[in-house]
Amino acid sequence: MKKLSILYFIFPLFCFAQHSDFIHIDQFGYRTNATKVAVISNPQIGFNSDLNYTPNSTLEVRNALTDNIVFSGTIQQWNNGNIHSQSGDIGWWFDFSSVTTNGSYYIFDTTTNQSSAIFEVNDTVYDNIIKTTSKMFYYNRAGIEKAEPYVLAPYVDAISFTQDTAARDVYDQNNTATTKDMSGGWFDAGDYNKYVTFTESTVHNLLWAYTENPQIFGDDFNIPESDNGIPDLIDEIKWELDWLLKMINTDGSVHIKMGSRNYNENTSTPPSINTNTRYYGPTCTSAAISTASVLAHASKVLSQFTSLTTYAQTLEDQAILCWNWALPYLNTDTLQENCDDGAIVAGDADKTIEEQREMAITAAIYLYALTGNNTYDQYLIDNIDDSAVIADGAWNNYNISNIDALLHYTTLNTVNTALKTTIINSAQTAASNNYSEYFQFNTLDLYRGFTNDWIYHWGSNQAKANTGNLNLIFKKYNINTSSTSSYNLKAKEMLHYFHGVNPLDLVYLSNMNSYGAENSIKEIYHTWFYDGSQWDNEDITDYGPAPGFLVGGANGDYTANPNLIPPYNQPLQKSYLDFNTGYPDNSWEFSEPAIYYQSAYIRLLAAVSRMEEDDTLNNDDFTILEKTLKLVPNPSKNTFKIETPNFNYANVNIINLNGQKVLELSNFETRKLIDVSNLADGLYIVSLEVNGQLTNLKFIKN
Repeated sequence: MKKLSILYFIFPLFCFAQHSDFIHIDQFGYRTNATKVAVISNPQIGFNSDLNYTPNSTLEVRNALTDNIVFSGTIQQWNNGNIHSQSGDIGWWFDFSSVTTNGSYYIFDTTTNQSSAIFEVNDTVYDNIIKTTSKMFYYNRAGIEKAEPYVLAPYVDAISFTQDTAARDVYDQNNTATTKDMSGGWFDAGDYNKYVTFTESTVHNLLWAYTENPQIFGDDFNIPESDNGIPDLIDEIKWELDWLLKMINTDGSVHIKMGSRNYNENTSTPPSINTNTRYYGPTCTSAAISTASVLAHASKVLSQFTSLTTYAQTLEDQAILCWNWALPYLNTDTLQENCDDGAIVAGDADKTIEEQREMAITAAIYLYALTGNNTYDQYLIDNIDDSAVIADGAWNNYNISNIDALLHYTTLNTVNTALKTTIINSAQTAASNNYSEYFQFNTLDLYRGFTNDWIYHWGSNQAKANTGNLNLIFKKYNINTSSTSSYNLKAKEMLHYFHGVNPLDLVYLSNMNSYGAENSIKEIYHTWFYDGSQWDNEDITDYGPAPGFLVGGANGDYTANPNLIPPYNQPLQKSYLDFNTGYPDNSWEFSEPAIYYQSAYIRLLAAVSRMEEDDTLNNDDFTILEKTLKLVPNPSKNTFKIETPNFNYANVNIINLNGQKVLELSNFETRKLIDVSNLADGLYIVSLEVNGQLTNLKFIKN
């Protein structure tokens, strides 16, 4: 408990207070007027179910410097004491939103002597976190020295991958005539390879992070480009754009990725000692479409800086070139989806035909916004159903890049009126129906950042972050304006999840104990900070990994080693282990960072760090319907009824897993049976609106 250690000499009381695994708060802190709710847990299922905690009915908030009590209040039991299935815990909420004076605090239970981590309350509480987590991209740069003062002393390293200036064709490896300069860019994740198609969501999220909150991103993030008159996030994005430009051929075709041929080459630590030749893969329609999209968006954003106007024009020209190369493939339905055959190892950079067509919608919007050329608008009009967001109503956290572009289109000066209306109406419908609870804060999650079970897969932290971003996008474009406060609170609770409001009491960022966290990630799966290296884990080796890397997060789909418990066979939110070993444990399914995880998190963090505090929703405003509503029997073959002691009528919608409404009952009397005999066997969502509140329950027809 590092932050407390300096206080032991001042306040002997802290020698008796124990940092609790059961009192969960944002370990960095809260803005002054934000909603502040701690989660108190008592494990019932999972690896820690042998632990037991019964809190006092009243908890205190104490000033960490004076130990004075600044607030005391009662805890609120969550869901009538039922077990939260995603964590395996029962729990309580403790609302201390009235603590608004700047300072350092902790929550204390006088009956158990348990205390939370120390946290800050002030309106700049996340500023240093933004700088530290943005530095991840600098650490992951290829082709540049990592030197003090830009990195901490343990992470100083010479220029890495200078051989990328002479990359060769992986299919003609001995032919020096194939040599191309593909230097620079970012390592994609924990490996040293670089993938064009994986940059799409990454760069779009970073560009929107800057556009939405430019005041957050100054010219003082301590990278080599600092103090050059350009915000450092823009400089960092430009580093990646410079590399993307090198991946483009003169005809507009784009190579899909570059890296190493096998797992024996270029796998040493630190990065600078890797000298094996690197190779580039084939060109592909997915790479060209992705590049056109990113460069067009970047050109528009970067053109506002006088010193970058020429560069922005280059981006525009190259975006058009890439689009023109890909367009015949789009028009003749000959898109390439099997370009990456694994000759360059690690991730498969291919995109399906459906994904490429949706990417093309995104690219056309940014090209239209940039150039005003009506040919791009016509492409949208003719092909809008290529967007699953419009065709299938897929307004969800997996389609953030397309959603950003579609709603941005509705704000442009000259657009097709019918198409604009279609987009807005579709978004409004998604927000109003909210079948999968993507939108607005609800009480379904003990840890307050609800996402559905299917979110907890490999890379769940990206999905969690983009759920927060999705809500803020809808707020930005005034979709269902009555939900503004609830959008804000949903986004904030997603951020708090990363900062310790989760059943592991874990900050999902690497090595942040010197930046305000008390329990942050100790190990990440990254070739630089590999298992057994001197950067493995600061508790057992010379150093830990560099600070501020967001890991992939909880993964309920893990099956690699059934004997590794946790993470195997755990409640979804406990399906994580702080480790970085390789095969056969496959820690990369949990602890590997990635540029696309990081960009989603940074966008969310930037938005919350300066958010106007209009999220003041009292916990009493949310009746926890989950504790009073049941479907009986469930599963059922023919009929079921809604069992509730409190409500007589409800609006009922039954939705299949394709999102189609198969039964609608308005003002239905809850004591009556609902006939489902005509439905096909399978899983359904029963959406219930009761007294203006919406909740979804799962139902199995068999």
